[in-house]
Amino acid sequence: MKEIKKSAPGLIISSFLSTIAIGAFILMLPFSTVEGTIAPDDALFTATSAVTVTGLGVVNTATYFTPFGQAVILVLLQIGGLGFMTFSTFVILLIGKGFSLMDKSVIESDFTTGTYRNLKDLLKKIVLMTFIIEFLGAAALYFQFVELKGAHRVFASIFHSISAFCNAGFSIFIDSFEEYTSHAGINFTIMALIVCGGIGFLVLNDVWMLIRRRIKRFARFTLHSKLVIVTSGFLIALGFTVIFIEELLNAGNTLPLGSKALSALFQSVSARTAGFNSINLNILSFASVFILIILMFIGAAPGSTGGGVKTTSASMVLAYLRSHLRGRKNVDIFYRNVPFATIEKAFVVIIISFLMISAFVLLLMTFESRFKIGEMLFEVVSAFATVGLSLGITPELSVPSKFVIMAAMFIGRIGPLTLLIALSKQESRGVFNYPEENIMIG
Repeated sequence: MKEIKKSAPGLIISSFLSTIAIGAFILMLPFSTVEGTIAPDDALFTATSAVTVTGLGVVNTATYFTPFGQAVILVLLQIGGLGFMTFSTFVILLIGKGFSLMDKSVIESDFTTGTYRNLKDLLKKIVLMTFIIEFLGAAALYFQFVELKGAHRVFASIFHSISAFCNAGFSIFIDSFEEYTSHAGINFTIMALIVCGGIGFLVLNDVWMLIRRRIKRFARFTLHSKLVIVTSGFLIALGFTVIFIEELLNAGNTLPLGSKALSALFQSVSARTAGFNSINLNILSFASVFILIILMFIGAAPGSTGGGVKTTSASMVLAYLRSHLRGRKNVDIFYRNVPFATIEKAFVVIIISFLMISAFVLLLMTFESRFKIGEMLFEVVSAFATVGLSLGITPELSVPSKFVIMAAMFIGRIGPLTLLIALSKQESRGVFNYPEENIMIG
């Protein structure tokens, strides 16, 4: 246990748990809720959802919490959005602790691609870039929330800008953004914030360098940035196309054609771990819900405010399959060979995530008999990928099921690999090579 606390992953985990506990305690104070009271498990669930920037809720944020309680949630999701990897690394640097090789591999895998040497300067840039984008988003929303008045208009603009950039999905509107289904300006502002938070800080930095003409063209981007941008664009387009076509054929969706197109695009973007909805998800077709599950599972980019197995992991697996089917030994993307260790890590992340989701669904099925398996799968994937989209069953979960979802959000946010490294940090005592023997496959 002492080794865990001394390690970077251990510090991340302990920071998460401490902040969740403090957040839950504050939310239980009488002036945090309208009724002056909240069940301890509901307070803990809300704090966990906020810190892990998920957005799932057992109570309605808009009606259950006072402005103070909503401000507490805002602070928690801002901390979670910036990521405890950032704050924990800052703490380690400030107190002068060094990194072990394993700690460095965990930190650098989330924040760098090996091209940055001064991690402290990089982290300062991350924080500054975050606040600038959130300020611009809040300003854009302020001028569009014309029906809101006074301080509520200011707070709503700030809250939703931070929530969108942090891919948190929390809203102080009763039905998220369903009231603005046809409002193109608000939809595109929220989508822009979600994308900025979801593509990661390294990609944003490359885009900023392109705007400043320090990078002349897209071809000069790092391989990481190219892969994230292309994969993200493809997934958004795929989600939009499937949802739009399905909702055209869905008799239960009575929205006008333009609103169907806008809501399809919004949900495709939001499923990338943001968790907002501009349409009631229960009226969507089964195919639309299925594509949302796939998008949620893949999630955002590494080093971003989002969760999921990450776009790069999915891309690596597909690139490997393409090379294997073509009979190539090397995996190449954009005229660059990718190390096999990277491919291996992508497979490990996806397999571990799939197994954990399966375990959580099984537990939920054990505790609940009222819901369909599709509803439970959707909720678990949404929790594990820290998305926050829901088919409406979260408020009705039993206490044991709430803890299952909390565990899914927590593990999904810190990352399966980080958790395993923190809990099984052991040095290898030797290397052994055993005789080879083939087995039949397929």
